[in-house]
Amino acid sequence: MSETYSIGVDLGGTNLRIASYGGGVEFLDSIILPTRLAEGHDQVVRDMCHGIDALRSNDNGGRQLIGIGIGSPGPMELPKGTLHNPPNLPGWDGFQLRHAIESALGTSVQIESDANLAALAEQKLGAGKTHDIDSLCVLTLGTGVGSGLILHGGIWHGATGMGGEAGHIIVKDIGSAPCGCGGYGCLEQYASASAVLCMARERMLDTAPATAHEVALLARSGDPRAVSVFETVGHALAIALTSLINTLNLPIYLLAGGVCEAWDLLAPTMFRVLREQLHLSTDSAGRFGAVKFGKEQDLHPWRATWSCRRSTRRMSLAIPKESARGWARGGFACPSIGTFSEPHS
Repeated sequence: MSETYSIGVDLGGTNLRIASYGGGVEFLDSIILPTRLAEGHDQVVRDMCHGIDALRSNDNGGRQLIGIGIGSPGPMELPKGTLHNPPNLPGWDGFQLRHAIESALGTSVQIESDANLAALAEQKLGAGKTHDIDSLCVLTLGTGVGSGLILHGGIWHGATGMGGEAGHIIVKDIGSAPCGCGGYGCLEQYASASAVLCMARERMLDTAPATAHEVALLARSGDPRAVSVFETVGHALAIALTSLINTLNLPIYLLAGGVCEAWDLLAPTMFRVLREQLHLSTDSAGRFGAVKFGKEQDLHPWRATWSCRRSTRRMSLAIPKESARGWARGGFACPSIGTFSEPHS
C-alpha cells in the first residue's frame, strides 16, 4: 500500500470535483460541489478550499499528503496561474487563481490547464500507453471546448503557458457567433454543450429543450432542427481537426466530454467533412476514425500525479499510414497505431 496521497481538483464551469488519490485505480475519497460562479471567484475558491480541507482532515489510511493539484479552464498564464479572459469563467479575467488558493490553504499547490491534464493522463495511462505513443491531442467537449497537446511525453505550454487552445480555432467566418474570448466563429461556439443549447434555442425558439442531452434525444427521435444542431457540431469539429491534423501531424487525436454522448449524431457529418478536407479515399477514411464507447470502469481515469478528472465518454481518431497517399502534396505520413473503423451511422 502506498504511504502517500495527493489531492486533485477539477474546476469546471458547472461542478467542482475534488478527490484524494493514493495510487491504483480508485480514489480514496471524492467530493462534488456546484461551481457557484454567480457568487464570484472568491466564493468558488472558498468552496474549493473547504473541500480540500475536508479531504485533508480524513485519516486516508495514515498516508502523508505530498501535493495538491488544480486543473482549471483557460486561457491561463503558467506557472503564475493567472487567468486571462476565460470564456467560461465570467468575471475571472486577471484573477490570480494560484495565489488565491495558496493564500487560503496556507500551502503551495500545482496548477495546470484542465485539458492539459486530461491529455497528459491519456498519454501516461490511456491511449498513449495502449498504443505506445508519446504525442497526442485531446479535445474536451464540455461546457466549453478545451484542448491539450502532448509532444514527446510532455505538455506543450507555448511561450506563456497558453498554448494549444484549440477551442478557439476559427471554424466559421461570415455570420459567425461571438465567443467569450472576444473573438468570433470559435470552435467552442459550435461544439460545446453550451453551443448545442444555444443553437437549439436559435432554431427551435420556445420549444427548445433545457439541456444538451434533451436536444440529442429529440434528434434521435427525428426532429430535423435538433438533427441540424449536431450536423453543425460535426462540421465544426471536422474543420478544427483538419487544421490540427495538417499542422501537427500527430498519430492520434482524442475527443472527450459530455457532447461525445451524441457521437452517433455528430460523427457522420464529421467524417464526411474530414474526407473532403483531407482528400482521403473512402477506404482510407474508413480506417481513419476510431470510437471507443465503454463502461466507466473500462475507461482510463484522467489522472496525472495530481489530476482527479475522469472521462465518461472517449473516442480516438487515428491516422493510418496508408492515408498518406491522399496527402502526397502535403508530405504527410502518419504511423499506423492499430486497427480502427469508422462507426456506422
